[in-house]
Amino acid sequence: MMDLYDLIVIGAGPGGYEAALEGASLGMKTALVEKNEVGGTCLNRGCIPTKSLLHASGLFREMKNACLFGLSAEQVSFSLESIQRYKEENVRKLRLGIEQRLGKQKITLFRGTAAVTGPHEVKISGKEEQVIEGRLILAAPGSVPSVPPVPGGDSPLVMTSDELLSYQGPVFSRLLIIGGGVIGMEFASVFQALGSQVVVLEAMDRILANFDKELSQSLKMLMKKRGAEIHTAAQVISLQEAPGNKVLCHYKEKEHTLCLEADGVLFATGRKPCISGLFSPGCRPAMDRECLLTDENFRTSIPSIYAVGDATGKIQLAHAAAAQGICAVRHMAGKAPAIRLDIVPSCVYTDPEIASVGMTLEKAIAAGIDAQSRKYPMSANGKSVLTLQERGFVKVVYDRESHKVLGAQLMCARASDLISEFTSAVAHGFTVEQMAEVIRPHPSFSEGISEAVNLCL
Repeated sequence: MMDLYDLIVIGAGPGGYEAALEGASLGMKTALVEKNEVGGTCLNRGCIPTKSLLHASGLFREMKNACLFGLSAEQVSFSLESIQRYKEENVRKLRLGIEQRLGKQKITLFRGTAAVTGPHEVKISGKEEQVIEGRLILAAPGSVPSVPPVPGGDSPLVMTSDELLSYQGPVFSRLLIIGGGVIGMEFASVFQALGSQVVVLEAMDRILANFDKELSQSLKMLMKKRGAEIHTAAQVISLQEAPGNKVLCHYKEKEHTLCLEADGVLFATGRKPCISGLFSPGCRPAMDRECLLTDENFRTSIPSIYAVGDATGKIQLAHAAAAQGICAVRHMAGKAPAIRLDIVPSCVYTDPEIASVGMTLEKAIAAGIDAQSRKYPMSANGKSVLTLQERGFVKVVYDRESHKVLGAQLMCARASDLISEFTSAVAHGFTVEQMAEVIRPHPSFSEGISEAVNLCL
């Protein structure tokens, strides 16, 4: 006899486990199926491991520059093996915390590979095969690195983010990163801080192509100042192993075919939905290429099956997936969404951090809005000065007539924290005057918000 549930969630990443917790809190008998570790890509092969490496490498950079603070730190060194242990301990602690939350809500956790075999049926293949039944099913299978079919890309010296996150070998003298998006630029920051000469090849006209142009230009200038090579509008032709455990990369840039040598290569060319084998042929929802199609409530073409997160082809961010999962389950329960899904902040954890929310000035004007922007350079911010922060700013985009905040773009220390204040402002329609009314502590990075909105008055 099959086990019967109100809700079966497939995938225990942020979209999945938050959906399961929401379902249980609403009184649903909930099952959660995960083939690997609880926490999904974000916790195990993405957000937390990457930020752990960024934090460790950032501290190493600061320690090497201790003399600038009047301190002495001799023979500063690092061990990639030890950094990896620090990263794994962070992951272990957070994974345990999620498992404890699931247990407290009495959510049944199944370990194995799920396959949807019917509108209400899921087969789980693990140590033993079993079938469970649910009134509703929510798919949150996440994504995997997407690697283009470049000749020579199967070399053992060529890695994806999954493999580089566990790398413990000698530090690369020269690391080639193919892809100048968020993943590529964060890894560039890590290995540049650890002493590697970093080369970035980006096919688009600029790095961080989905962000405000000034953000991408400023980051490019700063990283080049630190010694990185960044090539944009560069198309990789092939990779070839060379003597001395090296890789030759042939690429085209501005009509010229060029070649560079590296001892490690990272493909940071995006991610694709992980849905292979998820649905049986007779129970496959409508798809657009590799992505599951859903309506505004995350319901697929099969009414009892919902989908959230990376597999839907929408914004690929852990916090967006978590919010989608919660809202999808609330719709199942006949309740209104508890979270605004139309305003999602995006962050890049380089040094300094980058964060953005809402509209850029360019997009606002393109949408026919009479908008303008003001920018405050963080070089005048006391906390930035005393912590020796480099190039940075806070930019506010607002409606010229109503003065409502339309968006913000930040490049500064703690940008990933500061952006939340602008996210609330955009969501609630605050004006720059309303944001200026708030007293912010001195000295603090948040004073940059006060200075930026005051420039708008």
